[in-house]
Amino acid sequence: MADYRERIEAEYEAIERTLITLPKKPLAQLSKLELAGVATLLNNFYNGIENILKQVLQKKSIKLPDGPSWHQNLILSALQESILSESLANDIKKYLSFRHFTAHGYAFNLNPKRLEKLTDNILEVFNDFKIEINKIAV
Repeated sequence: MADYRERIEAEYEAIERTLITLPKKPLAQLSKLELAGVATLLNNFYNGIENILKQVLQKKSIKLPDGPSWHQNLILSALQESILSESLANDIKKYLSFRHFTAHGYAFNLNPKRLEKLTDNILEVFNDFKIEINKIAV
């Protein structure tokens, strides 16, 4: 099995591949089917973030949250353990909220403006995330 650092690097690579797949044109020009694809990519991005947070918490011997609110509690644990800054945790919560929306909603209800709020700064969020994780993940 790959070691801790290799698993994190594999997640980084998967997230980067996801991000380069996002469309370059304005989302308002996309069909409903294409918007559903963007939503899937945003969910993939968030899942990668969660996977890395779980790796870091396990490495630090911190019990992973469980129960119906485990997604929220994962971010909260990372914040309490100074793995994430409050600002970055708040940014990541937006993707968690979107994940919840897509898990319980319908693709035809996707709003390009809401998606753009998430895609416009996704690279900055990811870069900030890598900086914060790399400080403690060595």
